[in-house]
Amino acid sequence: MKLGANSVLFGGYDMETAFKCLAMAGYDGVEVSAIDGMSEHLVLDRWREIAPDVKRLSAEYGLELLAMEQPSQDSDKMESAFQAASEIGIPIINCGPGGKSNDEESLVASIEALGKLANRAESYGVTLCVKAHVGASIYNTPTTLRAMEAISSPAFGIDMDPSHIHRADENPVEAIAAVISRVKHVHIRDCKGRQHGPGAPEDQANGRGDIDLVGYVRVLHENGYDGPLNLEVIGAKEYSVEQCCVIAAETKGHMQASLQACGAR
Repeated sequence: MKLGANSVLFGGYDMETAFKCLAMAGYDGVEVSAIDGMSEHLVLDRWREIAPDVKRLSAEYGLELLAMEQPSQDSDKMESAFQAASEIGIPIINCGPGGKSNDEESLVASIEALGKLANRAESYGVTLCVKAHVGASIYNTPTTLRAMEAISSPAFGIDMDPSHIHRADENPVEAIAAVISRVKHVHIRDCKGRQHGPGAPEDQANGRGDIDLVGYVRVLHENGYDGPLNLEVIGAKEYSVEQCCVIAAETKGHMQASLQACGAR
Protein backbone atom coordinates (compact mmCIF):
# COMPACT_ATOMS: atom_id res chain seq x y z
CA MET A 1 0.00 0.00 0.00
CA LYS A 2 1.10 3.53 -0.75
CA LEU A 3 0.77 5.96 2.15
CA GLY A 4 -0.35 9.45 1.23
CA ALA A 5 -2.38 12.41 2.39
CA ASN A 6 -4.79 14.80 0.76
CA SER A 7 -3.29 18.27 0.46
CA VAL A 8 -6.59 19.70 1.74
CA LEU A 9 -5.17 19.24 5.25
CA PHE A 10 -3.00 22.25 4.35
CA GLY A 11 -5.87 24.04 2.62
CA GLY A 12 -5.01 27.33 4.30
CA TYR A 13 -1.57 27.31 2.69
CA ASP A 14 -0.12 27.03 -0.79
CA MET A 15 0.44 23.73 -2.53
CA GLU A 16 4.20 23.74 -1.97
CA THR A 17 3.70 23.98 1.79
CA ALA A 18 1.53 20.87 1.63
CA PHE A 19 4.07 18.91 -0.42
CA LYS A 20 7.00 20.02 1.73
CA CYS A 21 5.32 19.11 5.02
CA LEU A 22 3.98 15.77 3.79
CA ALA A 23 7.44 14.86 2.50
CA MET A 24 8.97 15.70 5.89
CA ALA A 25 6.38 13.47 7.56
CA GLY A 26 7.59 10.58 5.42
CA TYR A 27 4.61 9.99 3.13
CA ASP A 28 5.02 8.06 -0.11
CA GLY A 29 2.73 10.32 -2.07
CA VAL A 30 -0.01 12.92 -2.14
CA GLU A 31 -3.63 13.30 -3.14
CA VAL A 32 -3.95 16.72 -4.72
CA SER A 33 -6.96 18.71 -3.55
CA ALA A 34 -9.17 20.23 -6.24
CA ILE A 35 -11.87 21.03 -3.70
CA ASP A 36 -13.33 24.49 -4.22
CA GLY A 37 -13.55 26.53 -1.04
CA MET A 38 -11.31 24.21 0.95
CA SER A 39 -8.03 24.85 -0.84
CA GLU A 40 -6.36 26.80 -3.65
CA HIS A 41 -4.22 23.91 -4.84
CA LEU A 42 -5.29 22.32 -8.13
CA VAL A 43 -7.81 24.96 -9.19
CA LEU A 44 -9.45 23.33 -12.19
CA ASP A 45 -10.47 26.59 -13.87
CA ARG A 46 -6.78 27.22 -14.47
CA TRP A 47 -5.33 23.73 -14.34
CA ARG A 48 -3.11 24.27 -17.41
CA GLU A 49 -1.31 27.05 -15.56
CA ILE A 50 -0.94 24.95 -12.39
CA ALA A 51 -0.07 21.57 -13.95
CA PRO A 52 3.69 22.27 -14.34
CA ASP A 53 3.91 23.23 -10.66
CA VAL A 54 2.23 19.98 -9.59
CA LYS A 55 4.74 17.97 -11.63
CA ARG A 56 7.66 20.01 -10.31
CA LEU A 57 6.61 19.65 -6.67
CA SER A 58 6.10 15.92 -7.08
CA ALA A 59 9.64 15.52 -8.43
CA GLU A 60 11.26 17.98 -6.03
CA TYR A 61 9.77 16.47 -2.87
CA GLY A 62 9.74 12.85 -4.01
CA LEU A 63 5.99 12.42 -3.59
CA GLU A 64 4.09 10.20 -6.01
CA LEU A 65 0.88 11.71 -7.35
CA LEU A 66 -1.62 9.18 -6.02
CA ALA A 67 -4.98 10.80 -6.68
CA MET A 68 -7.03 13.98 -7.04
CA GLU A 69 -10.16 14.82 -5.07
CA GLN A 70 -12.83 16.76 -6.93
CA PRO A 71 -16.19 16.18 -5.22
CA SER A 72 -18.58 17.61 -7.81
CA GLN A 73 -20.23 15.60 -10.61
CA ASP A 74 -20.70 18.75 -12.68
CA SER A 75 -20.02 17.81 -16.31
CA ASP A 76 -17.70 20.72 -17.13
CA LYS A 77 -15.85 20.44 -13.83
CA MET A 78 -15.31 16.72 -14.31
CA GLU A 79 -14.13 17.24 -17.89
CA SER A 80 -11.47 19.62 -16.58
CA ALA A 81 -10.55 17.10 -13.88
CA PHE A 82 -10.12 14.31 -16.45
CA GLN A 83 -8.01 16.53 -18.70
CA ALA A 84 -5.84 17.69 -15.80
CA ALA A 85 -5.35 14.18 -14.44
CA SER A 86 -4.38 12.86 -17.86
CA GLU A 87 -1.91 15.66 -18.50
CA ILE A 88 -0.32 15.68 -15.03
CA GLY A 89 -0.22 11.92 -14.57
CA ILE A 90 -2.72 11.53 -11.74
CA PRO A 91 -4.26 8.04 -11.99
CA ILE A 92 -7.36 8.39 -9.79
CA ILE A 93 -10.06 11.03 -9.41
CA ASN A 94 -12.21 10.79 -6.29
CA CYS A 95 -15.66 12.37 -6.48
CA GLY A 96 -18.75 12.44 -4.29
CA PRO A 97 -21.91 10.41 -4.90
CA GLY A 98 -24.32 13.35 -4.74
CA GLY A 99 -28.03 12.96 -4.09
CA LYS A 100 -29.66 12.24 -0.76
CA SER A 101 -29.95 9.22 1.49
CA ASN A 102 -32.91 6.84 1.54
CA ASP A 103 -34.31 8.15 -1.74
CA GLU A 104 -34.51 5.53 -4.49
CA GLU A 105 -34.90 8.05 -7.29
CA SER A 106 -31.87 9.96 -6.09
CA LEU A 107 -29.80 6.76 -5.83
CA VAL A 108 -30.71 5.63 -9.34
CA ALA A 109 -29.86 9.06 -10.76
CA SER A 110 -26.51 9.15 -8.95
CA ILE A 111 -25.52 5.70 -10.17
CA GLU A 112 -26.50 6.59 -13.74
CA ALA A 113 -24.43 9.78 -13.61
CA LEU A 114 -21.43 7.93 -12.16
CA GLY A 115 -21.66 5.33 -14.89
CA LYS A 116 -21.47 8.01 -17.58
CA LEU A 117 -18.54 9.69 -15.81
CA ALA A 118 -16.72 6.35 -15.53
CA ASN A 119 -17.01 5.90 -19.30
CA ARG A 120 -15.44 9.33 -19.79
CA ALA A 121 -12.71 8.50 -17.29
CA GLU A 122 -11.95 5.34 -19.26
CA SER A 123 -11.47 7.37 -22.44
CA TYR A 124 -8.87 9.49 -20.62
CA GLY A 125 -7.06 6.49 -19.15
CA VAL A 126 -7.85 7.38 -15.55
CA THR A 127 -9.96 5.81 -12.82
CA LEU A 128 -13.04 7.40 -11.26
CA CYS A 129 -13.73 6.45 -7.64
CA VAL A 130 -16.69 7.25 -5.42
CA LYS A 131 -17.16 6.75 -1.70
CA ALA A 132 -20.14 6.27 0.55
CA HIS A 133 -20.83 9.66 2.13
CA VAL A 134 -23.02 10.63 5.07
CA GLY A 135 -26.26 12.17 3.82
CA ALA A 136 -25.68 11.29 0.15
CA SER A 137 -27.43 8.75 -2.06
CA ILE A 138 -24.59 6.26 -1.62
CA TYR A 139 -23.96 6.30 2.11
CA ASN A 140 -23.48 2.72 3.35
CA THR A 141 -22.53 -0.78 2.22
CA PRO A 142 -25.88 -1.74 0.60
CA THR A 143 -25.95 1.41 -1.54
CA THR A 144 -22.26 0.96 -2.41
CA LEU A 145 -23.02 -2.57 -3.59
CA ARG A 146 -25.83 -1.17 -5.76
CA ALA A 147 -23.32 1.05 -7.55
CA MET A 148 -20.84 -1.80 -7.92
CA GLU A 149 -23.47 -4.01 -9.50
CA ALA A 150 -24.71 -1.34 -11.91
CA ILE A 151 -21.40 0.10 -13.16
CA SER A 152 -19.27 -2.39 -15.07
CA SER A 153 -16.62 -0.01 -16.46
CA PRO A 154 -13.07 -1.06 -15.48
CA ALA A 155 -12.40 2.66 -14.95
CA PHE A 156 -14.82 2.73 -12.00
CA GLY A 157 -13.80 1.93 -8.46
CA ILE A 158 -14.84 2.33 -4.86
CA ASP A 159 -13.11 4.81 -2.57
CA MET A 160 -13.60 3.48 0.96
CA ASP A 161 -13.64 5.94 3.86
CA PRO A 162 -14.03 4.19 7.23
CA SER A 163 -15.21 7.38 8.94
CA HIS A 164 -18.31 7.63 6.73
CA ILE A 165 -19.09 3.93 7.13
CA HIS A 166 -18.65 4.29 10.90
CA ARG A 167 -21.11 7.19 10.90
CA ALA A 168 -23.55 5.07 8.87
CA ASP A 169 -23.66 2.86 12.00
CA GLU A 170 -21.70 0.04 10.40
CA ASN A 171 -18.45 -1.67 11.38
CA PRO A 172 -15.83 -0.49 8.86
CA VAL A 173 -13.72 -3.64 9.33
CA GLU A 174 -16.66 -5.79 8.28
CA ALA A 175 -17.81 -3.36 5.59
CA ILE A 176 -14.50 -3.20 3.75
CA ALA A 177 -14.54 -6.96 3.23
CA ALA A 178 -17.91 -6.72 1.45
CA VAL A 179 -16.70 -4.28 -1.21
CA ILE A 180 -12.97 -5.00 -1.44
CA SER A 181 -13.27 -6.49 -4.94
CA ARG A 182 -13.80 -3.02 -6.42
CA VAL A 183 -11.83 -0.86 -3.96
CA LYS A 184 -9.25 1.16 -5.88
CA HIS A 185 -8.66 3.96 -3.35
CA VAL A 186 -8.94 4.42 0.40
CA HIS A 187 -9.57 7.71 2.19
CA ILE A 188 -8.56 7.01 5.75
CA ARG A 189 -9.17 8.96 8.94
CA ASP A 190 -10.48 8.34 12.42
CA CYS A 191 -13.70 9.57 13.99
CA LYS A 192 -15.10 9.98 17.48
CA GLY A 193 -18.79 9.21 17.75
CA ARG A 194 -21.34 8.74 14.98
CA GLN A 195 -22.45 12.33 14.43
CA HIS A 196 -23.01 13.83 10.97
CA GLY A 197 -19.57 15.43 10.58
CA PRO A 198 -16.13 13.85 11.05
CA GLY A 199 -15.28 16.01 14.07
CA ALA A 200 -12.39 18.36 14.79
CA PRO A 201 -9.36 17.96 12.51
CA GLU A 202 -7.15 16.63 15.31
CA ASP A 203 -9.74 13.96 16.11
CA GLN A 204 -9.58 12.78 12.49
CA ALA A 205 -5.93 11.78 12.99
CA ASN A 206 -5.58 8.01 12.94
CA GLY A 207 -5.62 6.57 16.44
CA ARG A 208 -7.58 9.39 18.05
CA GLY A 209 -11.09 8.07 17.47
CA ASP A 210 -13.27 4.99 17.80
CA ILE A 211 -12.47 3.13 14.56
CA ASP A 212 -10.38 -0.05 14.49
CA LEU A 213 -8.06 1.22 11.78
CA VAL A 214 -5.44 -1.45 12.48
CA GLY A 215 -8.06 -4.10 11.77
CA TYR A 216 -9.22 -2.14 8.73
CA VAL A 217 -5.73 -2.07 7.23
CA ARG A 218 -5.32 -5.77 8.02
CA VAL A 219 -8.38 -6.64 5.92
CA LEU A 220 -7.00 -4.55 3.06
CA HIS A 221 -3.67 -6.37 3.25
CA GLU A 222 -5.21 -9.83 3.53
CA ASN A 223 -7.19 -9.13 0.36
CA GLY A 224 -4.17 -8.00 -1.60
CA TYR A 225 -4.99 -4.30 -1.78
CA ASP A 226 -1.93 -2.38 -2.96
CA GLY A 227 -3.41 1.01 -3.86
CA PRO A 228 -3.33 4.40 -2.15
CA LEU A 229 -4.12 4.84 1.51
CA ASN A 230 -4.67 8.60 1.70
CA LEU A 231 -5.37 10.56 4.86
CA GLU A 232 -8.20 13.02 4.30
CA VAL A 233 -8.64 15.63 7.02
CA ILE A 234 -11.08 18.47 6.49
CA GLY A 235 -11.72 21.59 8.54
CA ALA A 236 -8.11 22.59 9.17
CA LYS A 237 -8.03 25.60 6.85
CA GLU A 238 -7.61 28.02 9.78
CA TYR A 239 -5.08 25.83 11.60
CA SER A 240 -1.42 26.79 11.93
CA VAL A 241 1.15 24.92 9.84
CA GLU A 242 2.40 23.32 13.05
CA GLN A 243 -1.05 21.94 13.88
CA CYS A 244 -1.42 20.52 10.38
CA CYS A 245 2.04 18.97 10.54
CA VAL A 246 1.25 17.26 13.86
CA ILE A 247 -1.89 15.69 12.37
CA ALA A 248 0.02 14.55 9.30
CA ALA A 249 2.98 13.13 11.21
CA GLU A 250 0.89 11.46 13.91
CA THR A 251 -1.24 9.73 11.29
CA LYS A 252 1.77 8.67 9.20
CA GLY A 253 3.19 6.92 12.27
CA HIS A 254 -0.11 5.16 12.95
CA MET A 255 -0.45 4.11 9.30
CA GLN A 256 3.10 2.74 9.22
CA ALA A 257 2.55 0.84 12.48
CA SER A 258 -0.73 -0.57 11.13
CA LEU A 259 1.04 -1.89 8.05
CA GLN A 260 3.82 -3.39 10.16
CA ALA A 261 1.31 -5.00 12.53
CA CYS A 262 -0.27 -6.96 9.67
CA GLY A 263 3.01 -7.76 7.92
CA ALA A 264 2.46 -5.41 5.00
CA ARG A 265 5.75 -3.55 5.63
